[in-house]
Amino acid sequence: MKLYGATMSWNVTRCAVALEEAGAEYEIVPINFATAEHKSPEHLARNPFGQVPALQDGDLYIFESRAICKYAARKNKPELLKEGSLAESAMVDVWMEVEANQYTSLLNPILFECLVKPMLGGTTDQKVVQENLEKLKKVLEVYEARLTKCKYLAGDFLSLADLNHVSATLCLFATPHASVFDGYPHVKAWWSGLMARPSVQKVAALMKPSA
Repeated sequence: MKLYGATMSWNVTRCAVALEEAGAEYEIVPINFATAEHKSPEHLARNPFGQVPALQDGDLYIFESRAICKYAARKNKPELLKEGSLAESAMVDVWMEVEANQYTSLLNPILFECLVKPMLGGTTDQKVVQENLEKLKKVLEVYEARLTKCKYLAGDFLSLADLNHVSATLCLFATPHASVFDGYPHVKAWWSGLMARPSVQKVAALMKPSA
């Protein structure tokens, strides 16, 4: 399998975490944004929106990072989705939705302001950062309550719902705001457990040169 994109993109490394945890054989093929390669006809054939990531598996092309993650899990390690149990798979689905719509949706503007904007020569808008950090704390209260009841988000088993948090959270820890987790001991323990996984360590190493 080929994963197209740059390891500085947390959407690309979200897929890399799932592929690593699933034990899939894959390679990352860099896309050069400086030369607008992401808008080339070749890449538009992989992702018609001209974005990254895109995954190629033989003649099959998949885009959208969370769809790629699900594909990797279904193909190589379906227990990450718990599809054999209606109740457990429902909880995996719930917390995958929470990751996308409640958690990472708040991290995106923080990461853009703290990491991307300065790289583009801009200045971080601290007001935007603080507003989203306050919203994130409310979300983390819900996570803390959940993680007092079970080891992982969907239950007492690791799932894609946990792994999908990794790439954006690694980026959060590259900002001055990593301490936001300090007020939530169960969240912090959950994150420490994820960080100890070989798949996460490998992807963290991939991301470091761009941090």
